[in-house]
Amino acid sequence: MKKEISASLPYAPTLEDHTLPEMAGLLEEVGTRLSVEALNWPDEFPYRPLTVVSAAHSGKHIFLDFLVRCNYLRAVNYTPNSPVSEDSCVEFFVAPRNNSTGYWSFCFNCIGTVRSKWHDSESSGFLSPDELSRIKVHASVGSRPFQEVEGSFIWSVTVAIPLDLIGLEYTGQPMTIMANFNKCASSTSQPHYLSWAPIDSPHPDFHRPDCFAPLTLE
Repeated sequence: MKKEISASLPYAPTLEDHTLPEMAGLLEEVGTRLSVEALNWPDEFPYRPLTVVSAAHSGKHIFLDFLVRCNYLRAVNYTPNSPVSEDSCVEFFVAPRNNSTGYWSFCFNCIGTVRSKWHDSESSGFLSPDELSRIKVHASVGSRPFQEVEGSFIWSVTVAIPLDLIGLEYTGQPMTIMANFNKCASSTSQPHYLSWAPIDSPHPDFHRPDCFAPLTLE
């Protein structure tokens, strides 16, 4: 039986007054904390690194702070829209309307490289450089690429995504979107594929908007 899941993001307009490096602690205080722990393919990929995301919105941006604890760290991809899911990566997938067949994917590796795309049955495409520049990212391990290293690591990526970039306008009333949060690292020594909302597919596939869960912006 599919696990029903949903969440609400608190309205916190004062977040606009702070820098992203300051945001992690603030989001833990004012945001919603979600666990990205659904092990959808345990036979193929049993590794489950600790992954949580603290989230809130300001009416202008969705703020996300991903915190990960893992045994291998990789950040080979450093150019925008490169395949960051090969690296130590976190993701936010979002459909702006409940009845929309299209959705956005926002993917960030541990050095903050962004890959973002609109997906639709009729049209799809990557965000332009100007659009990508509007997404603010702060990575705790810095921005220089590196090959895989082994050890015990705790890292975070904090991001601010403009609401209007995903076709949303906040009017002061709660609005519900459909979304999922993911954690992956396909080319590491411990490949894994975790999600917040469980995914019903035989093999790893985050591109399942039918499995997104309600996320309400308060």
